[in-house]
Amino acid sequence: ERYVFPASRPASAGHGRRDLSMRVLPFTLLRRPVRSPFLRSLLAYIPYGVLSAMAFPSILYSTGSFPSAVAGTAAALVLAFFRRSLPVVALGACLAAMAVAVLMAVV
Repeated sequence: ERYVFPASRPASAGHGRRDLSMRVLPFTLLRRPVRSPFLRSLLAYIPYGVLSAMAFPSILYSTGSFPSAVAGTAAALVLAFFRRSLPVVALGACLAAMAVAVLMAVV
């Protein structure tokens, strides 16, 4: 049984076909199950790569101050590297960004 895509509501004229073609394209190119371990592992990382590419620019411009955004990002990466929980990572990033912003306002 083939997968049936839900109807998409186009944002403006002509966009619906392009959105649908971007979702259907992998299914038309890959008719059989992927057996290559390398290709399977590559396809498994695509969602993470796309999410990172979409989120990273907004992280750097989220505070309105580039240095404080870099400090918050660095703090989050360090805390995540040491396997801290998500609330600890988020709180540490916020506190680091706020500390740098306050220091920049004072200096």
